[in-house]
Amino acid sequence: MTAPYILVLYYSRHGATAEMARHIARGVEQAGMEARIRTVPAVSAECEAVAPEIPTEGAIYASMDDLKNCAGLALGSPTRFGNMAAAMKYFLDGSSSLWLTGELVNKPAGVFTSTSSLHGGQESTLLSMMLPLLHHGMLICGLPYSEPALLNTQAGGTPYGPSHVAGADSKRPLDAHETSLCTALGLRLARFAQQLEASRG
Repeated sequence: MTAPYILVLYYSRHGATAEMARHIARGVEQAGMEARIRTVPAVSAECEAVAPEIPTEGAIYASMDDLKNCAGLALGSPTRFGNMAAAMKYFLDGSSSLWLTGELVNKPAGVFTSTSSLHGGQESTLLSMMLPLLHHGMLICGLPYSEPALLNTQAGGTPYGPSHVAGADSKRPLDAHETSLCTALGLRLARFAQQLEASRG
């Protein structure tokens, strides 16, 4: 049996969401848990387009077993018209077998996103990602206002989960507040997962 891990699952086109995932993973590891970083392939309009089994760079693609066996989940996607990206939606749409058997029930989950503009649909995207997780019976974990960065941020950051403003060219790096909130979510998810695991023992 493998050691408990938090699955940090994301989709990223320009790198910002991937960078957020790495900071969330650091928070998980600060709590003494393994962070398993995974991504999903892009969705193509061409029926014959097939992604390689292993990406040429970045995190490897997630499997349903990665999701099934996690102790908790951090789910991230850039905003697409106020919603999660199609690639992430496609992956989640394929998780009905886990729903049927209740594999994710009572596991903690959090969400994160990145947008080009300050009011580019961050909160609606975070909420859209929560919906399938609620259907799976997961316990949604946001960010409390006891996190100073949540009150002081001038860019990304919401109580629904970490967010980032990447700028019109998608090149603005995460600032200190955005980074802090990513780390805080990872730490929080890991601690909840540990507490839940201890209560089962």
